Amino acid sequence: MPLKFVSRTVPVKPLIVLGVCLALLGGLTAWLLLGRQTVAACNGLPENERVRKALGATVQHGVDCAVVGEAIVKATVGKEPGLHTEPQAQAMKDVLFALGFTKPDPLTVDPALRAPLATALADYASDTHEILAGLDSEYMRLDGEAIPPWESDGTYHLALYSTYFKDIVRAISEDPKAYAILRMAQTRHAARELTAVPGEARDAEFTIVPVKNARVFGILDGIGDAVAEHQDEEDAQAWRAAVMDHLLREPTNGDESDPAGHVVTMWLRDLENTPAADRPDHLSAQAVHMARTWTLARKTDDSVQESLLREVDDNQRKVREQVKRDL
Repeated sequence: MPLKFVSRTVPVKPLIVLGVCLALLGGLTAWLLLGRQTVAACNGLPENERVRKALGATVQHGVDCAVVGEAIVKATVGKEPGLHTEPQAQAMKDVLFALGFTKPDPLTVDPALRAPLATALADYASDTHEILAGLDSEYMRLDGEAIPPWESDGTYHLALYSTYFKDIVRAISEDPKAYAILRMAQTRHAARELTAVPGEARDAEFTIVPVKNARVFGILDGIGDAVAEHQDEEDAQAWRAAVMDHLLREPTNGDESDPAGHVVTMWLRDLENTPAADRPDHLSAQAVHMARTWTLARKTDDSVQESLLREVDDNQRKVREQVKRDL
């Protein structure tokens, strides 16, 4: 009796599904194993020819990132706070554009570079204030990579695409110390700008500085929210607590003969006297609190002060929400 062979046909569709699943699993495994290695060491700065030239001989292929961070500060920060030579400002611009052009999405910055970058950028508070605020046409006109720094008021200034800069600040701010350094630099600059407004200023001349401050702090608020919201609750709380701790360590000067120092001191004292649980909300109204101290010192009419503070508060809140959506 002849043997009968029974053939079994395996359905094609399940095989295809199985193949797709295996491919996805392989891709996921590769991402888990290699994904964190896709960012070049030190964000590729030692491999960037312009950056190596700007930072000096200590920055070479394979150098430790801490050495790169030290070189950034050394090459970009002047002997006097806020005053820079053309090579220093150009070095800062070269580093920032190198970070912006080579970024993954979202940008991450090597942990060893975060605090040094914040320290360097803090010395450029007048420039970064304008880049963040986005209201000065000069900074928008001169923000291209090929456009060199320009001289004004005894120092060299730099400009950068605002979208690049916000992404860089967001990445640096993963380190709460770095975020606090940047925020404190803007606090001191905002106070200097407020107290430089002429006593006879009215209308737009009176409102432009506090509103610009509100925009800058609103952006920093939104960046802080974005950093915290991408962490679990415990890590987010720890990040916010560390930011407050660094801010409250800042030296203060209660001498009213230094108007800008007085505004900063009052702001820090108010923050310190606020219950810990309420400090994030207090921080998100920073532009209002600083403007109030400033207008009180000027003996501004109550109705004028009230109108200004509403405008400042509205700007800081709206910009904060916009940045949170963008990031």
